[in-house]
Amino acid sequence: MHPYSAVIFDMDGVIVDSEPCHERAFREVFADLGYGDRHGIHFPDYYGRSDRALWLDFIERHRPSQPLETLTRLKEDRLLSLLAAEEPVFDDVPELVESLAGGTRLAVASGSTHAVISAVLAMRGLRRHFPVVVSAQDVVRGKPEPDIFLLAAEKLGVDPAGCVVIEDSAAGVKAARAAGMRVIGITNSLPAERLAEADVVVSGYREIRRLLLDRH
Repeated sequence: MHPYSAVIFDMDGVIVDSEPCHERAFREVFADLGYGDRHGIHFPDYYGRSDRALWLDFIERHRPSQPLETLTRLKEDRLLSLLAAEEPVFDDVPELVESLAGGTRLAVASGSTHAVISAVLAMRGLRRHFPVVVSAQDVVRGKPEPDIFLLAAEKLGVDPAGCVVIEDSAAGVKAARAAGMRVIGITNSLPAERLAEADVVVSGYREIRRLLLDRH
């Protein structure tokens, strides 16, 4: 992975073990709306993508009376409550982030909203290490399009080719590659074969430490 100018972290499934919380929040809202087990959503299809993408497919399928903005808010409120209760930051992430922050610029590029990103980065003292935070709210096209990563590189003031992205989703890996960045795929959410487009696929954060911090 050397040399590199910046490291860009995805958030859900990389910094925080939040995919189960996202799914639970959606399921609870679906149940409240009366759809229960007939919502028809296959959650792994949306790993790495925005809530908006899932809700648009849900709306197309079911034509609910509630507008997109209301549905989005209901799910976000439920998710924030779950995250506050569980604080599911991956144990090895704070140390990795702190070690990297001493010598390189860091960013978060996430399909989540700014409210959710802020809530996660408030955990374990993470926020101070990320001078740049980009949300799906900041771009027209979400992952698997490259826009979110290109905007992060622009805000960092670095060339996309000098960026290394850490991702757990196939959509995120595809987006980072389309942005001209190198990608480390971590198997927190999907098996290695689903992340095969990444430059390297790892199963844990110690491997990421070796790739990014060990120059020997």
